[in-house]
Amino acid sequence: MLSLARRSQIVVLLDGLRRSLARTGVGLATALAVLLLAGVAAPASAQLGSRVYASGFSSPVAFVQDPVDRSVQFVVEQNGTIRTVRSGAPLPTAFLDLTRAVAAGGERGLLGLAFAPDAASGRFFVNFTNPAGDTVVARYRRLADPLIADAGSRFDLRWNGTGGAAFIAQPFANHNGGNLAFGPDGFLYIGLGDGGSGNDPAHRAQNPAELLGKMLRIDVNVPDAHPTGYQIPADNPFARAGPAGVRAEIWAFGLRNPWRYSFDDPSRGGSGALLIADVGQDRWEEIDHQPANRGGRNYGWRNREGAHDNVTSQPPAYLPLTDPIHEYDHSAGASITGGFVYRGRALGAAYQGRYFFADLNGRVWSIAFSVDGSGEARASDLTEHTSELGGLARLGNISSFGVDSDGELYIVSYSNGTILKVTGPPSAPSAPAAPTGLRIVR
Repeated sequence: MLSLARRSQIVVLLDGLRRSLARTGVGLATALAVLLLAGVAAPASAQLGSRVYASGFSSPVAFVQDPVDRSVQFVVEQNGTIRTVRSGAPLPTAFLDLTRAVAAGGERGLLGLAFAPDAASGRFFVNFTNPAGDTVVARYRRLADPLIADAGSRFDLRWNGTGGAAFIAQPFANHNGGNLAFGPDGFLYIGLGDGGSGNDPAHRAQNPAELLGKMLRIDVNVPDAHPTGYQIPADNPFARAGPAGVRAEIWAFGLRNPWRYSFDDPSRGGSGALLIADVGQDRWEEIDHQPANRGGRNYGWRNREGAHDNVTSQPPAYLPLTDPIHEYDHSAGASITGGFVYRGRALGAAYQGRYFFADLNGRVWSIAFSVDGSGEARASDLTEHTSELGGLARLGNISSFGVDSDGELYIVSYSNGTILKVTGPPSAPSAPAAPTGLRIVR
């Protein structure tokens, strides 16, 4: 593993890289290559590795396993295309092409994909930015050929009753969230950013009447003819009570820009907990842990960034505010990318139950966490894997993670257009010192 001194040098280089890019616009690939030449290479004692599983993608933002064919995965490209991958080979025909329906660029685009738990239904859902800049969550079905979507089956969920808009209005171009995931409970979770700009100027993440800045939880197991495409689960925390005017779709408050969240898979021995990576403003990136079926939490944005006071001129919607189980400051990175709790076998028993995550700058870490009798988690044993996975040039900008049918872990390199499969160690990993600039919240 890298020495603490070497880690500190990398942090300095990364900070210089971030500032230089902002001033000069130098290409990221060039800058990463400079870092590689500076000696950021995998050490001889590396425990994990990576290999290119599939390549040739344009700005990929998600890697999703096909629930009906273990040899097939889907790669979501920000420009509006969903590509099919079979046994590591991209197929020439797109699963779905939404390029004409999607406004892509910056933080906008086709951002999320999730297949319904009832695989026989052929249903799947996508999250994208429409040409007006607003968020659409749309339902589709597959054709008889499961590798092709039925473009004509599109139904956009409606958010204010039968006659309501078929989109969620976005006041600014950033902080769209975009991830979609079905929970172990069978409901669809939709993570929405605060609507953009900086420091949530309209305090939307704490506004009970706004869907923005929230985690939503809805039941989409409704007939095709259902007028809105979803109903409210009876046990949603605000279905019958809560702050005045609260939207019943809301599962949790106080998110800035949840960029990838996942559930600790109970079918593989996980707890069912929801882990949310929430991108910070200027100082702190955070990971929130929510025990299974424990909705109604307020993660604090904009009143708090991570575990720290931020803009407090207006009160939060309600108390208490829930702190993250882990945070890191901007000496280590600037935009967190959430991953998965590892429940596969190839990485070895030492990695079971560890949560893998990254920063957009290409650094990758994992943490362990212990869960007490009430289901609350405590993070520990932060470990960095950047070098052993191939270094910054190989990893590029990391936009997402994925898992396959065996629970094995994949990394989505946005800038390189590649999907990397994480490969296992011959033995249990060592426990290096925590890198400079990262802090375990206790």
